[in-house]
This record gives sequence, structure tokens and C-alpha cells, in this order.
Amino acid sequence: MDFEQFRRSLSDKSPPEGVSPLLAALWWEHHGDWDQAHRIVQELPGRGAARIHAYLHRVEGDLWNSRYWHRHAGTVFPDHLSEEEEWKTLATALLDGGPITS
Repeated sequence: MDFEQFRRSLSDKSPPEGVSPLLAALWWEHHGDWDQAHRIVQELPGRGAARIHAYLHRVEGDLWNSRYWHRHAGTVFPDHLSEEEEWKTLATALLDGGPITS
């Protein structure tokens, strides 16, 4: 699946089958269900989950908590990106199968 296919799936009722939990969390957040996205990442270990967690708290407006999760992810708060640009960067990295480094 590429980014445009993933973006188009936002009009569906649920995330595409077979996507990772991290992509599903991004899907739910962008689809309007922040709570579902947060429930997913809260249960996952690792830096990738911490990075998505950081993004979610940024969207929520809790910047202190976002920076906290960035420290756990080993990343820096991306104040040079809009929330939409950050979402696209994260989704693209996950779809490409690479680590989330920003």
C-alpha cells in the first residue's frame, strides 16, 4: 500500500486490513477518533509507538506530554512541521517499512 491508497482509505469505516497497529493508530486519529488511536499506542512497546504517542499528544494540544514521548522515542519535537505534515511524514515512513526517525 502506498501513501495515496492509505489516505484514500480514510473514507472507509475502518483501517485497511493488514496495516500495522501504528498505521491503524494514525488512521483512527486522522479519521477523527483520537481516543481509539491513543488506546492502540498506549498498549504498544517500542520507539515507534512512543513516536506516534508523541504525535497524538501534539494533536491533543498537550505539548509537554508530546515532548515527553519524543524523549522516549529518541526524536525531537518537529516544530518545523504542521500537524498534517507530521502525519504524512509518519504514515509515509511506516508504509515504506522504515523506522520513524523524525
